[in-house]
Amino acid sequence: MGTITLEQSRANVNLSSRTTFWKSLKYQLKEAFFPDDPFRQMSDHPPTPLRRTWSFLSYFFPVLEWAPKYKLTLFASDLLAGITIASLAIPQGISYAKLANVPPIIGLYSSFVPPLVYAVFGSSNNLAVGPVAAASLLLASSIRGKVSPEEQPELYLHTVFTAAFFTGLLQLIFGIFRLGILVDFLSRSTITGFMGGTATIIILQQFKGLLGLQHFTNKTDIVTVLHAVLANRREWKWQSAVLSLGFLVILLLARRLKEKVPRLFWVNAISPLLVVVMGGIIAFAVDGKDHGIPIVGDLKKGLNPISISQLQLKSPYISVAMKAGLISGFIALAEGIAVGRSLALLKNEQTDGNKEMIAFGIMNIAGSFTSCYLTTGPFSKSAVNYHAGCKTPMSNVVMAVCIMLVLLWLTPLFKYTPLVALAAIIVVAMLGLIELHEMKHLFKVDKFDFCVCMAAFFGVVFVNMEAGLLLSVGLSIIRALLHVARPTTCKLGKVTGTELYRDLEHYPDSTTIPGVLILQLGSPIYFANANYLRERITRWVEAEGNICKEKGQDLQYIVFDMGGVAAIDNTGIGMLLEVHRMLGKKEIQASHRYHYNLK
Repeated sequence: MGTITLEQSRANVNLSSRTTFWKSLKYQLKEAFFPDDPFRQMSDHPPTPLRRTWSFLSYFFPVLEWAPKYKLTLFASDLLAGITIASLAIPQGISYAKLANVPPIIGLYSSFVPPLVYAVFGSSNNLAVGPVAAASLLLASSIRGKVSPEEQPELYLHTVFTAAFFTGLLQLIFGIFRLGILVDFLSRSTITGFMGGTATIIILQQFKGLLGLQHFTNKTDIVTVLHAVLANRREWKWQSAVLSLGFLVILLLARRLKEKVPRLFWVNAISPLLVVVMGGIIAFAVDGKDHGIPIVGDLKKGLNPISISQLQLKSPYISVAMKAGLISGFIALAEGIAVGRSLALLKNEQTDGNKEMIAFGIMNIAGSFTSCYLTTGPFSKSAVNYHAGCKTPMSNVVMAVCIMLVLLWLTPLFKYTPLVALAAIIVVAMLGLIELHEMKHLFKVDKFDFCVCMAAFFGVVFVNMEAGLLLSVGLSIIRALLHVARPTTCKLGKVTGTELYRDLEHYPDSTTIPGVLILQLGSPIYFANANYLRERITRWVEAEGNICKEKGQDLQYIVFDMGGVAAIDNTGIGMLLEVHRMLGKKEIQASHRYHYNLK
């Protein structure tokens, strides 16, 4: 690494071949919306219309990439993974449907059609799609304020279908117009705090099922929920409490076994289904409905009925569905993409975020037409799919086939499933979403990120889910703006024994050159930070001038290290000219230095 002055660089830079405005604009738009160059594979093939058409179709239909190369050996792995996640999808589908205040059968419907659609359009080999707890609760809290699930159950259900339609529409638009950059504003700290807070209130709300309560609050904040639990203590049923304790012990032991012996992951995967079966047998044997053990009740047998005619596209319900769908869809999109990417990294694979948005969008639109509510890629089910050895999205097809068989013939068997079993399943599933180790890590590494995480957590817990999300996203945006408007500048000194110049605050033993001030401008110079940089440079010059006077010297030179200035706009150029004039009045010479790599 070496340095070169501005005067020396002019002889080596070809300024005659200037980039036109339109070419520059085209490049910038391409890098903003197509940084992955999605159709680059077309240039790798001979320019035949057939090959180009196939590459184009393969991008939008990823099944065309893996299906022609599919082998029987891969199917053996996908078959095992699909059956395993199906055993988890059945109890989770019923449980999460209860969270969304929709009939339990809707949870099973939502585990049948969406996985089939995702297998065609999805790009992740590890994701297992289905309902998720956070989105289920967010949907319920957003819709029930306008439509009561108790007083207007049919209208409420149709509004939930409509919300799923708008969720899919949002996700599809994001994918087609390459707007995944908006999802990036949901930082890791925001998602950690939001999911942790959501998991906390979901756990607290399960006291209704764990204790067999008949009356409960519709609100989600912790104060109201705890008040409802204590205010209705006369409704507590010891039968439900004892049964819930037993189920929690079984589920927690299975989870602990998976942590201690990872190869026995399947025990933890089937434990929810085992709890449902055990609970159903107990409730049937003791006539639980009449002895303090509420049950799910009748489940309609058959495949998904068409629901496209039931979408509420008229006022005032369309606005409610749109708001609920957009908010919950944004969260579901961020969760699904994050899960897919994290699991892909473990296999050294690539997951296309924009393809995933298109797949989620089509999946939810198709689901809204077939009596499904919002679906995405939940972490718990996807992790089981990964550990079960899935190879391709075919595992989702196997899961869908298993759910289809259940819908056709086995749904009456789940009639006696006790609500306490579903509550226990949800509680244990939510414990995995409270990432205390991640919060501790954020506190050690980045206090601001920790504050963002806590804003989301406490906003969800003490106010509501929307408030927690908006507060944390707002803080994240403010931080991003501060990074742009208040870039880092520092004074450099020469590290003893080397030719390197580094920040004097980080390397206090570094030496400086008498009468020379070296400043590092470490970011692009735009209208948003130009004024700040001018004032900061002025303060550096005044401070250095005072130091030189104390030593009986004059500040003669100032050197700007602009290696980090990747771009500069017209306002930034004007600011540098003003600084140059200011330094000229003080009889200080200014110079710039750039970095280049020696070939």
